[in-house]
Amino acid sequence: MKATFRDYISALANHDELLEISRPVDLRDVAALVAQSEKALLFKNVDGYSMPVVSGLLQSRNRIAVGMGVAYEKIADKLRHALDNPIGPKTTQDAPVKEVIRTGKDVDLYDLPVPVFSVMDGGPMITAGVVIAQDPEFGINAGIYRLMLKERNVTGIDIVTPNNMRKFVERALAKKQPLPVSISIGTHPYELVTSTFKANLGVNELSFGGGLRGEPLPLAEGVTVPVPCIADAEIVLEGEIPPEGWVHSEGPFSEFNRLMGGLHMNPRVIIKSIMHRRDAMYYALQMPWENIWMSAPIYEAAAWRVLFEAGVQATAINVTPGGCCHWHIIASIKKVPGDGKNAIMALLSIADIKHVTIVDDDIDVFDPVDVEWAVATRVQADRDVLIVSNARAKPLDPSLPLPIHGRVPTTAKMGIDATIPENIPAERYKRIVYFNQGKIKLSDYVDTAKESARAAKSSETVESLATKIEAALGKAHCFFAELLEMFPDANYKTVATAVSRLYEAGKITQDKDGKFELKS
Repeated sequence: MKATFRDYISALANHDELLEISRPVDLRDVAALVAQSEKALLFKNVDGYSMPVVSGLLQSRNRIAVGMGVAYEKIADKLRHALDNPIGPKTTQDAPVKEVIRTGKDVDLYDLPVPVFSVMDGGPMITAGVVIAQDPEFGINAGIYRLMLKERNVTGIDIVTPNNMRKFVERALAKKQPLPVSISIGTHPYELVTSTFKANLGVNELSFGGGLRGEPLPLAEGVTVPVPCIADAEIVLEGEIPPEGWVHSEGPFSEFNRLMGGLHMNPRVIIKSIMHRRDAMYYALQMPWENIWMSAPIYEAAAWRVLFEAGVQATAINVTPGGCCHWHIIASIKKVPGDGKNAIMALLSIADIKHVTIVDDDIDVFDPVDVEWAVATRVQADRDVLIVSNARAKPLDPSLPLPIHGRVPTTAKMGIDATIPENIPAERYKRIVYFNQGKIKLSDYVDTAKESARAAKSSETVESLATKIEAALGKAHCFFAELLEMFPDANYKTVATAVSRLYEAGKITQDKDGKFELKS
């Protein structure tokens, strides 16, 4: 299925998720405007630049769903299918991104409308570039890494944390060779989402994007580097990471954890060419929410997979925005004894996941009040909380101990089994259900033109109704509400009074469940 950045922009507009701004805007105001907007924003008139800027594209569950072409709750299924059925990219000569090509002294990154987002950012940052590199042994790797503009043809690249791109750079550095890269900006969410996937070394993440499309992703051959780029991107930068190592200051930057990251030492990228469509748009991915929502489907797909492999029947999974869509998972399951703890252990095996809560399938994992209620009413901490020490950590967790030089910090992981305990009587967990819940509508009573929906249709006496209730209780024990259901034409007061007369006559009592029964 054809899926370009422009197709996604059109889809957002069709779903009323895009707002076009025609008035002139200064780049320094973009971040604040996007933060205020309930829609993605397309700035058509950016002061000092000929290129429009679009931002906030992935800033909600609904916009991610539009990009993935399915309801949000179906995204994980679509991703799992793509991961299981990858389709490798293909090379094409049809490359709209090559409509304009600048090389040599014509390369000037400051011609691109790259905004500063946070007041403490180290400088303008390219945030939505799909970086593609190629290793002689392991083939193509793709990932999204921020690139801080430093000079007209120089950026930093943030590869501090362990990942496959860092391994490619280290392998090239060991040979004292530069690593050629391409950076595709303005790509479909298929490529954005799958480029964040932590694939094994040697696995081409772009093939997962092909799996989502149902056909190969078109790649164009490089112009100044022997590395392909995404052919239908809006903009492509080509360059090399020189064999210098992690020796250049880069950052700070606003991170996915909603906090400011620090200054790091990182490699540089020497840009050799800038290519773009004639009417290109620049995509400024705004931290943290676009990054957060882009990551959620990947973790949700991983969660479904590990629970299936653990033999646990999951019914719903929420990778929560409060956990930055990286650290927290809430999962509901159809439980058999032991499944709560097994589910915890399976989910904590996912890289980065730090806290897990498991609930029964009567709990809405997307309702924080419902989840907290389950924890409050179903958990005993000494029985239901699991803590694992010295597990692999995501370095951007600010709660980690201060690092010791040369040692990667570890984290503690926690799981809460908030399922109903096996040895607790079921009657302890009977939910409140309001009488006639779901059967009547408030609007029927607000509308004075309508006849009362509960007008009594019978003038039956208390005495005759008491006789009928006594006969009914001789056949089966009943709650008061069930008696009301048995005699819908009787006035409520008549039913209540009839029951009271039976009490007064010493004819009825209540069984252990609270139902009325005849005295023996």
